Amino acid sequence: MKTLYFDNSATTPLSRGAKEAAVRVMDIYGNPSSLHSAGLAAERELTAARGAVLSALGSDKTKGRLVFCGCGSEANNLAVLGVARAKRFRGTPKIIITDSEHPSIENQVRLLEEMGWSAFRVPTKGGALDMKALEENLDESVAIVSLMHVNNETGAVYDVAAAFKTARKKAPNAFLHCDAIQAFLKIPMNVHRLGCDAVSVSGHKVNAMKGVGALWFTPEAEKQRRFSPVIYGGGQEGGLRSGTENTVGIASFGGAVAEKAKTFADDARKCRALTEQIITELSDVPEISFNLPPLRAPHIISITNSRVRSETLVHFLSAKGIFVSAGSACSSHAKHPSSSLVSYGLTEKEASKTVRVSLSPEYTSEDITYFCNALKEGVTTLAGE
Repeated sequence: MKTLYFDNSATTPLSRGAKEAAVRVMDIYGNPSSLHSAGLAAERELTAARGAVLSALGSDKTKGRLVFCGCGSEANNLAVLGVARAKRFRGTPKIIITDSEHPSIENQVRLLEEMGWSAFRVPTKGGALDMKALEENLDESVAIVSLMHVNNETGAVYDVAAAFKTARKKAPNAFLHCDAIQAFLKIPMNVHRLGCDAVSVSGHKVNAMKGVGALWFTPEAEKQRRFSPVIYGGGQEGGLRSGTENTVGIASFGGAVAEKAKTFADDARKCRALTEQIITELSDVPEISFNLPPLRAPHIISITNSRVRSETLVHFLSAKGIFVSAGSACSSHAKHPSSSLVSYGLTEKEASKTVRVSLSPEYTSEDITYFCNALKEGVTTLAGE
């Protein structure tokens, strides 16, 4: 049976570069903090991987810092809770995020609200930032602005550069953070052009091993001690992320990034063509509609149908060897509709009948036709409720 893995926003298979780097480093067993030659060999692998990720972000060690973490969620926690804990704020500090953030941001904000912070969630109806609402809520009390670059469920590309530019003017003391986990090596991105203080990325979204993420930040943020660790211990990663580094996983991250950076433009073009083919082939099915933001990442397409619950459709397609998701993997077991889809403008009923298709460039036009035919079959033959 044909197998089509169309859930690449949840995780990605290991690339050749990631596998080769991981296998090579499995025999480099020294602790990177040790001063003997085995430790120095491990440290060199970390340095090489750090350089590869920095380069892919459009930075280098003179213009930015990179802390390796255990995952993208941890990188987000270091950026938000790390800032919140770094100093005492006068009055009631405020944090601004979007109303469609990943749980690794949203759940931190709920915790901060319980601790007395105020929060404003910028509307993203239709897949675009409400810049007027953002501007109206920026003031001197804002301590943190954290905005995702690409929405993990709709593929919406938010104009975070414009948002951070506005934030820098109206809340000059705020720490500006971007969750770029779904954007990294999927859309053109240079961290210095974003205009923020810190950017989160994740390894397993770009064909590296699970269990590795990173937080990039400016030298100024480090110099001013604008955030504190959230994990304490031996002081690894410049004192910002204690714990012996996952050398094998980090090496796989560097290997995957170095490989993917070379094919990024061509990969994006191929994925765009595949998503456009899906729209064309399913446009004549009256039960199906698409959630298409004004700017969207090339690899993600959100599809709503009027008859079949998303979980049912996911299982139907899985039986045919096609793997898609009902919302994001992080919220797929939730009992309530996706908040991202409701924020986009769908009703709860519509959100409960929406699937996310997230592609990779190795698939063909024939694969897309196979998927579209299977989706048509599922939508038109399965019970509606």
